[in-house]
Amino acid sequence: MPTDTIYGLVGRAEDKRAVERIYQIKGRPPRKPCIILAGEVSQIAKFGVILNEERKKFLRQAWAKPTSVILPCEDEAWEHLHRGTGTLAFRLPESPSLRKLLLSVGPLIAPSANPEGHPPAQDIKEAKKYFGKAVDLYIDAGPNRGLPSQVLQLHPSGAVYIIRE
Repeated sequence: MPTDTIYGLVGRAEDKRAVERIYQIKGRPPRKPCIILAGEVSQIAKFGVILNEERKKFLRQAWAKPTSVILPCEDEAWEHLHRGTGTLAFRLPESPSLRKLLLSVGPLIAPSANPEGHPPAQDIKEAKKYFGKAVDLYIDAGPNRGLPSQVLQLHPSGAVYIIRE
């Protein structure tokens, strides 16, 4: 389905089986966490991420453009998401309709729609070529030649690292 940046393979972040299935379909390395799309900042707290007012302010500023922010999360209940890294990356999409969906179904993991090592699918035809019947549902929004989100890491000390521009 389209995200606010590129087409992605999506599944409910809280559903371990869905997450593992996406890793299998995509051929994603098992220790590489995925970005999680959230409908609003409050959805992040359920993942054991502590958001004080300073962090919330930082997130609101960072999310003014397509940016994923890596935050500390050492809660073992979310091992299927942080993959042993002790961190989770979140993005609050700009799209009102996508945010409404996220508020309804909950946060979604959303790695790019491509097998590991291949360019992201730019349309549904390309996604179907990559994944065929392994994907249950394709949502076609026409060509999408967007760019992946910027990725920032917010260190517990407050330092910010640019991981991907």
